[in-house]
Amino acid sequence: MMSIGTPLTDSARRVILLGCGELGKEVAIELQRLGVEVIGVDRYSNAPAMQVAHRSYVIDMLDGEALQAVIEQEHPALIVPEIEAIATDTLLELETRGHRVVPVARAAHITMNRERIRRLAAEELRVPTSPYRFADSADACAEAVDALGLPVFIKPVMSSSGKGQSIVREAQDVAAAWDHAQVAGRAGGGRVIVEGQVSFESEITLLTVRHRGRDGQVRTSYCAPIGHRQEDGDYRESWQPHAVSKPALERAQEMAGKITNALCEERPDAGFGVFGVEFFLQGDEVIFSEVSPRPHDTGLVTLMTQDLSQFALHARAILGLPIPVIRQLGPGASYALVAEGDSNAPRFEGLEDALAMCDVHLRLFGKPQIHGRRRMGVVLAASDTLAESRLRAQAAADSIRIALE
Repeated sequence: MMSIGTPLTDSARRVILLGCGELGKEVAIELQRLGVEVIGVDRYSNAPAMQVAHRSYVIDMLDGEALQAVIEQEHPALIVPEIEAIATDTLLELETRGHRVVPVARAAHITMNRERIRRLAAEELRVPTSPYRFADSADACAEAVDALGLPVFIKPVMSSSGKGQSIVREAQDVAAAWDHAQVAGRAGGGRVIVEGQVSFESEITLLTVRHRGRDGQVRTSYCAPIGHRQEDGDYRESWQPHAVSKPALERAQEMAGKITNALCEERPDAGFGVFGVEFFLQGDEVIFSEVSPRPHDTGLVTLMTQDLSQFALHARAILGLPIPVIRQLGPGASYALVAEGDSNAPRFEGLEDALAMCDVHLRLFGKPQIHGRRRMGVVLAASDTLAESRLRAQAAADSIRIALE
């Protein structure tokens, strides 16, 4: 029988969050609702999850020695990566010493790098993907573009949220896209993936939940498909449930199950948590895009549309608690609040206008600064239809102004 103690006492069950952004903040809140002591770790102070954690540390997340020192000091029951840019080799080593990494260290290690996950999905599991090549020099990048044909996407193999990503439609833009990938990726310059564009009608995230049943066996459950729209490789709005044909949904669930099982195959008794698996849809055709072994930004909509949000599901799953059913409550949408500029004290205005609308909720992330373009909050809305939910979310977001001082 699993038990949870009391935070800040000798009986506490401690969880370390590696990454303290807006998704980590919601995970921290759900863990605390279940009596867990939460420690936040990130590369900068006062990150969103740090503001609700019991305590926090600021380190270089790619510094394995610094990461190991924090783990050894805290002795957590669970190590929960919430971002990609982490010293995953250290996580692999820590796991061999008996530490529990969520879902497993192998999953964090493979998905941190687009080359590793693409080779696993396309070459080992034979899951349909977009055409691709890898390149580690400007010349090799140009050769990959020639082989695939325009248009293409050029992305650092180690980045997220669209950082360092470009779409190239003209041959003269390849060099600039290579340079952008070298300076804007989260883990520094280096190798890139060049992806050919595929025709698709929509993009979805299929939140895939691996959890333990009451009989002790691993179960895989799926949330209703989430449709989403991106700009510059980063999420701008999402909605649930997205209409998907029965054959396409069955294929997507089969692929998601195959990929998440492969990521956790070395630890069949573990591997619990939420995975955000992304697909392109064209009719009944399903093409794998990416996977994150953690809650997904497009899944913020589940704060409005499910009885158990993706964050509540993640907390239950990683703690080994039951998930008997996932109830979808009806149409809903999310719309990101994005600001661009420089500020160490952003302010939000027009909140009363947004929240005067029926069935509108708001999450301001509390990010302490902005330098460039950054997602600072999200509007959530519900209605009788998806179309109305999306319009309501956008209208509420449009009424909010972000002042940069």
